[in-house]
Amino acid sequence: METAAKTTRYVVRLRSRQEVAERTFAFRFEKPAGFRFKPGQYLTLTPVHPTETDPQGNSRDLSIASAPHEEHLMVATRLRGSVFKRGLVSAPLDSEFNIDGPFGGFTLHNNVANAAILLAGGIGITPFRSMVLRAARDRSAHRIVLFYSNHRPEDAPFLEELQSLEKENANYRFVGVMTAMERSARVWNGERGRLSRELLARHLETAASPIFYIAGPPSLVSGVQVLLHEIGFDDDNIRAEEFAGY
Repeated sequence: METAAKTTRYVVRLRSRQEVAERTFAFRFEKPAGFRFKPGQYLTLTPVHPTETDPQGNSRDLSIASAPHEEHLMVATRLRGSVFKRGLVSAPLDSEFNIDGPFGGFTLHNNVANAAILLAGGIGITPFRSMVLRAARDRSAHRIVLFYSNHRPEDAPFLEELQSLEKENANYRFVGVMTAMERSARVWNGERGRLSRELLARHLETAASPIFYIAGPPSLVSGVQVLLHEIGFDDDNIRAEEFAGY
C-alpha cells in the first residue's frame, strides 16, 4: 500500500461567488501562499463556522476548477439542496473555510505523443477547465480534444470560455454535445445527441495513441467506459472520476 502524501490544512476566505450555469455556482477563495497543485487535482473544503450540519458532515471533496496560474482557487458545484451546498451559497463573503489538499492523480500524462481525449458531463468539467487553461497558457504540445456533454447550453458551466480557447491553443479542439435542445431557448450549432461511437470517430481521426479521461455523473462515466471498451480501447488508456450528487 502506498503511503499517503503529506498535506497541509489552510484557512482561506471566500472572495466571490458567481452563477456559471443554471443552478451551478463557482466559488473563488483566496489562494494561500505555498499551495501548489496540478490541474485535475481536488481539495477538501470545510466551513470553519458551519451554521448547520447533517449526517453527511460539513466537508466535501471538490475538484479545483481554476488553473494553477490563476489568482484565486476556484471550485464549482450544482445546487441540490444539501446542507453543505446551502451553507456554501449563503455564506457571507470573507467567511473562513478550511482547505486540505491537494489530492488525486487525475492529471494529464507527460508524453505529448499521446493525444489527451477529455470527456466531461455537466459539472465534471471542473478538472478539465484547469487542464485546458493551463495547456493554453503554457502553449503545451499536447493534442487535446475536449468533449463536453450537457442537456442544454444553459446547463453548461464555462461553455463560452472553453469554446474560445481554441483561438489560443492550436493543439486544442472543443466538441460540445447537447442532449435536450428541445428544452433550450438558445441557438446551438454544435453536436446533438449522446456520446457515441460515430460521434467520437468524427472528431478523433487524427488523434494519435489517445489516452482518455472521463469525468461526470456515474451513469455517464460508466456508459463512456463501456463505449470505449466496445470500440477496443484498453483500460490502461482510460482514466475516470465520478461526480456524484450530495
